[in-house]
Amino acid sequence: MGKTCLVTGGLGFIGQYVVQTLLERGETVRILDLAVPEQPIEGVDYVQGSITDRAVVESAIADTQWVFHLAANAGLWSAQKQTFLTVNQVGTRNIMTAAQAAGVDRVIHTSTESILKTDRAKSPDLIDESVRLTFDDMVGAYCQGKFLAEQEAFAAAERGLPVVIVNPTIPIGPRDRNLTPPSRMILGFLNGDYPAFLNSTLNLVDARDVAMGHILAAEKGRVGERYLLGHTHLELRELLQILTKLTGLSMPQRQVPYWLALTVSRVQEFIADYITHRPPAAPLTGVRLAGSPIRFDSRKAHQELGFHGRPVEESLADAIGWYAERGWLKRQPTRCVDQLTSA
Repeated sequence: MGKTCLVTGGLGFIGQYVVQTLLERGETVRILDLAVPEQPIEGVDYVQGSITDRAVVESAIADTQWVFHLAANAGLWSAQKQTFLTVNQVGTRNIMTAAQAAGVDRVIHTSTESILKTDRAKSPDLIDESVRLTFDDMVGAYCQGKFLAEQEAFAAAERGLPVVIVNPTIPIGPRDRNLTPPSRMILGFLNGDYPAFLNSTLNLVDARDVAMGHILAAEKGRVGERYLLGHTHLELRELLQILTKLTGLSMPQRQVPYWLALTVSRVQEFIADYITHRPPAAPLTGVRLAGSPIRFDSRKAHQELGFHGRPVEESLADAIGWYAERGWLKRQPTRCVDQLTSA
């Protein structure tokens, strides 16, 4: 008999694939999300609500065996910075408290690579899950909120809750309906919106593979441990070369220095915070994270969980094809999208 699983943020980019993978395995799925589904899946129990609402959380977790906690404020900018702390920390605390009271078998907490890096690093160090930073090391309000959320998960594990933490790197792939920052960046380059680029070190992983990593963590992960779910290291200039190879579209050739990008971003964020209250083109947190040359070592997830990723070209090709289907491409690829994976 299958398990009953709660997926918070189950309508999000990674969450939708966690839901899909669980259903394919014969599990019963309940979703807790602020949004409502575009096309409800038969047999899935949908609970609309916030993880900051303790009563809603307790009701959603009741009678479940596995909890996958993905819901978060995942943007790099918000007009109300406090929401990063409220949603991420308080929401996670509610999940952990309710899960412990309900006696669930396993909780998978979705953290992020971003809390493992700091813009104070100047050398391209290869780091793994063992790195321990502080709140003061965090780059911006988003990272601070996710850091505090992860601390709630660690604290719950110490209290005896069977929590496993996963730290995905930069997720890419199709069906990112709300356009998370990585997808927004890729689509911007495809549409010719950026005349220049800030080179940076990226670790890209397919959202579908990250979802499988969540399931593997539930099955094989050690309680109280982190697992980095990453795959391919690229510099941004290399990513642009791949996009050109896949689509035939020209990409910006001019690289801007970090100091200039940082200065422009500070100005844009000030205007966004105090005048327009609209997201800046280059959020300061994103620019500061881009200034870190840190690379990630995912061997622990490979060895203990059996986690693996697909080729980055396949992920990008599928994403581009999906953007085209949605009518989001301002410039049409000169290569056939159906043939991109064989490029």
